[in-house]
Amino acid sequence: MRKIYHLKTCSTCQRILKSLPQLDTFALQDIKTEPITVKQLEEMKELAGSYETLFSKRATLYKEMGLKNETLTESDYKRYILEHYTFLSRPVIIADGKIFVGNSTKTVEAAIKHLSHE
Repeated sequence: MRKIYHLKTCSTCQRILKSLPQLDTFALQDIKTEPITVKQLEEMKELAGSYETLFSKRATLYKEMGLKNETLTESDYKRYILEHYTFLSRPVIIADGKIFVGNSTKTVEAAIKHLSHE
């Protein structure tokens, strides 16, 4: 499976998508207009190892809701990601059993390297 969960309105996501080789081989899902399902999130968690890995602590709502002052569990991370798309660290790139979460330079470079060697 090759899939990218992203936000169409996010300039960082768009810049990263343009940098990816073989983009035409991916199914793209704009998580604002097509929310992620429980099944999709569970599949991402299997590859990433935890819901916390998929959770964005940089989301505005994270601070607004006071979540940074709470101790969140895995089930909390899962629930918040499903409740609001902004809590998913974006983009999430899934390619051939590997997952790349977020927009750090290191993550994006690893995704590009993986896709370039196929």
